[in-house]
Amino acid sequence: MSILEAQGVRKVYTTRFGGNKVEALKNVSFRVEQGEYVAIMGESGSGKTTLLNILAVLDRPTAGRVLLEGKDVGAVKESAVAAFRRDNLGFVFQDFNLLDTFTLEDNIYLPLVLMGKGYEEMHNRLMPIAEKLGIQELLKKYPYEVSGGQKQRAAVARTLITRPKLVLADEPTGALDSKSTDELLDIFADVNRLGQTILMVTHSVKAASRAGRVMFIRDGEVFHQIYRGESTNEQLYQKISDTLTMIANGKSTVYV
Repeated sequence: MSILEAQGVRKVYTTRFGGNKVEALKNVSFRVEQGEYVAIMGESGSGKTTLLNILAVLDRPTAGRVLLEGKDVGAVKESAVAAFRRDNLGFVFQDFNLLDTFTLEDNIYLPLVLMGKGYEEMHNRLMPIAEKLGIQELLKKYPYEVSGGQKQRAAVARTLITRPKLVLADEPTGALDSKSTDELLDIFADVNRLGQTILMVTHSVKAASRAGRVMFIRDGEVFHQIYRGESTNEQLYQKISDTLTMIANGKSTVYV
């Protein structure tokens, strides 16, 4: 069953003084099935960040629709957008977005506090997640007292605690060292195996090679897709690298 569907999404920006129009997305259509793990890749300026913003209901398409479980997210009123995102979507960012004046525990609880949940329910939700992510001993620490990898684990916990229908990850490994990157990608793989749907925008071939499908955006359109199939992480890594090389060389057709 499709949890997310983009139908002919187009986005046109008008420059500051209205003299020129920039078409960031031309005609983007795709589906994400329940439980899929999809990576989106593309060169800078390809439109992938614009697409992510529209999927996250941070921006509206000029034309076309985005459906989440069949609901047109563009029909959500501006006054209800924040609540819609909070109730349906989870976000993992490159820069963690943790509040330094809150402990990791309080940072993780924050979206549930905004939902009006009680402490007992918040605690019961957090404990199994904290154990899975290996942060039980860190919950009373502040963000400035822990490493980048530990901050990102807390950010993932904050995302998962709301039980989102879809996790949107924006360059989640961008600020991590190699060891922390491997640990985070292992976590993503584990939560995906448990049924969590993940859509990740990344420049990292290593990160993308852990997904089940890789979608390439070029010049505002879906240019190519690779499905994992029976490929190992190493084999998918090579396929992604070959595709990116062909895109960089301006090839109009990619064979993988």
